[in-house]
Amino acid sequence: MTPSEFEIGGIFVPPLLVAALFAWVLAWVTAWILNRFRFSRFFFYPPLVFLALIVIYTVIIGTFIIPS
Repeated sequence: MTPSEFEIGGIFVPPLLVAALFAWVLAWVTAWILNRFRFSRFFFYPPLVFLALIVIYTVIIGTFIIPS
C-alpha cells in the first residue's frame, strides 16, 4: 500500500513536497557538477536550467520513487 502522506515529527507532509525537496537536492548537486566542469557556460540562463532540473526531477521522483 502506498502512503498518502508522510509523517515527519508529527507533521503530515504530502508526497509531492517530499519529492520536490529531494528534487531540489538533486538539482543542486547537478548544477554544482555542471558548474564544476564548466558546462553551465553553454546555457543562456543557468537559473532557469536549475528550475527546469527541479521540475524534471520532481516528476521523475514523484512518478517512479514515491507513487501516490
